[in-house]
Amino acid sequence: MKTAAIIPVKTFSKAKTRLGLSQEQKEKICEIMLEEILQTLSISPQIDEIIIISKDKKALDISKKFNIVQIIDENETGVNDAVALADDYLLVNDFETSIVFPQDIPYIKTQDIDFVLKFKGSSNFAIIVPSRRFDGTNALIRNPVNLMKTHYDEDSYKIHMSTAKEKTRDVSMVFVKRIMLDIDNMEDLKFLLSQNEKPEFAKKIQGVLNWK
Repeated sequence: MKTAAIIPVKTFSKAKTRLGLSQEQKEKICEIMLEEILQTLSISPQIDEIIIISKDKKALDISKKFNIVQIIDENETGVNDAVALADDYLLVNDFETSIVFPQDIPYIKTQDIDFVLKFKGSSNFAIIVPSRRFDGTNALIRNPVNLMKTHYDEDSYKIHMSTAKEKTRDVSMVFVKRIMLDIDNMEDLKFLLSQNEKPEFAKKIQGVLNWK
């Protein structure tokens, strides 16, 4: 089953406005988070290819460190349009399964991907991992890749669940703590740093937070 990971990346200068940090700090945190998730996905035996959709130069430069397909999203009209661009690429290149991840789940580990994919069916299935607050979708697995359109930024978890059930009977909701930990605001960031999951990553973020 040919599987690709899709990572839509918003321009760093426009991202994470709710963190309440300086522009430089926010952008640096975005860089660190993206590199962390790409590093994890690049060593996952479950992922055949990684697709990044962005127009941010720093994000694209980071992705060059890994064997990643770049799709330049010049218009940047939102996550759903970005995923649709990746879907077109995957269909042309005969991918069967896609996994959409946000860039702000840096504590994800390869074993988390292994665990989620245990719930896959043989065809026509969807797997959804919600965010910690159950208001977003931190992993969306679709087979085929065009099984359903995505609905990010719209209370996406509930909409993805209902939309998936309209398309297939094989829909799984899976709870994976490290995938459910995303970073939208300072409370999220502090909670993430309180978890002893990736000490080296936490050290890098703490270094940014202590900037003068």
